[in-house]
Amino acid sequence: MFSHLVSDTSLAELHAFARAAGIPQRAFDEDHYDVAAHRFQELVRLGAHPVSGGELIRRLRASGLRVRSRERTEHVRFVLVARWPEELSRGVRDELLARWSEPHRHYHGLAHLLAVLLALDTLAAPDRPPRAVTLAAWFHDATYDGVPGVDEESSAQLAADLLEGAMPVPEVAEVARLVRLTAAHDPSPVDAAGALLCDADLAVLGGAPDDYQRYVRNVRADYAHIDDDAWRAGRAAVLQQLLALDPLYRTARGRQLWTARAEANLRAELATLSA
Repeated sequence: MFSHLVSDTSLAELHAFARAAGIPQRAFDEDHYDVAAHRFQELVRLGAHPVSGGELIRRLRASGLRVRSRERTEHVRFVLVARWPEELSRGVRDELLARWSEPHRHYHGLAHLLAVLLALDTLAAPDRPPRAVTLAAWFHDATYDGVPGVDEESSAQLAADLLEGAMPVPEVAEVARLVRLTAAHDPSPVDAAGALLCDADLAVLGGAPDDYQRYVRNVRADYAHIDDDAWRAGRAAVLQQLLALDPLYRTARGRQLWTARAEANLRAELATLSA
């Protein structure tokens, strides 16, 4: 009764085609549009290419636009709800989940929050990450308007406000301090908690090339209000700043897992921007 309409080039192309065909936005489901069977031939006449279900999935995976089941919003939200410290307010949890679900977020959304929490687990194993570090991960992009420095400060202040009275004052202050560190990802050599959080936040840089390309596309979508020239200049500055960090990852485990691939990914993207 339904077909899936996808792009193997970009979500921008997919949305533009859907708008031109009169397909409502509510039919979009993270990486595809659900379209009724009776519109199939009409969409083909408008320029869509008919393919089998298997071929559609193969092309979507190859494009890097496929949203895997473990990354789908409903699954990610379910996992995050279960990971919230049960001794703390569910109201705070729900406010944070609402903030991370804001429609203007592409990279800085729920999937990124979960990825940081999972990276913390990897870095801290076999122990659990300190509670302040875990909460700093929950708060580190809780305010996100695409303004570096300002977003981190606003997120740190939000943590101080929402956690006041729920935890010891020094622990609340530590959460806010750690959130502020994610503006530059440059903790001091003796800051073990800061190293954990910053490495977890930057773990995405050490991903497989396809995953890294998807990360870059989503970050670009977060800054859609910036024109291409300004984006290239700003992004190049960020990449150069990251490559100048010595070391890029401050934990031994982070360096072992991600350094080589992260440096290769960053240099490859920088070369593309320069070209």
